[in-house]
This record gives sequence, structure tokens and C-alpha cells, in this order.
Amino acid sequence: MKPFIKVMKALSDPSRVKIIKLLQQKKMCVCELQKALSLAQPTVSKHLKILEEAGLVNYEKDGLWVNYFLADGKSSPYAASLLGNLQHWLNEDSEIAELMKKAPFINREDICRD
Repeated sequence: MKPFIKVMKALSDPSRVKIIKLLQQKKMCVCELQKALSLAQPTVSKHLKILEEAGLVNYEKDGLWVNYFLADGKSSPYAASLLGNLQHWLNEDSEIAELMKKAPFINREDICRD
């Protein structure tokens, strides 16, 4: 039961659900997620750690960047099921829809130049 509870707890926070929705569109670094969500860097990093521990998110290093992306679900059937369902859920939510509109225009090069 512990793996199930871990996934459910990870998705119990609205910011973490928003991170999942953003990562459905593209790989993103912490600074891009921070910009999209208007959250502090340590807060975004903490959310990503929780999502990673639940098997929902993975990361890869690319030079100085750390890119986060959705996990393939192989580590947890609960994570796989919820990630699949979240592809279709909440897309009509006004807050999520607004976030999805601005996500393609957020890129690390512009953020780091500021």
C-alpha cells in the first residue's frame, strides 16, 4: 500500500499537479517551472523531489542544465495509471488552460538572460 499512498500524496498538492501538466508538454528545468508557477526555486525543487520519489518524474543532466520530464511509469503501476489519466484530466480547468498557453513561450535562455 505504501507505493500507492506515496503517489497519491505526491499528487495532493496543486503545484505538483501543475508541474505534471507542464511536463506533459515538454522537458523543463527548475528555472522554467519556477517562472511558469511563480514559485521560489527551493519550493519547485522540493516539489520535484516529491514527484521523483513517487515515480512520477525523472531527470537528466545536460551540461549545466537538469531537465525534468515525466517518468515512464515502469517503477510504479500507480504512477503509470495516474500519469496516463492526467493526460486527459483537468485540461478544461481555467488555471491549467492558462498555464498550458504560456508554457511554450517559457524558455531557460530568456530567463537566464534576465
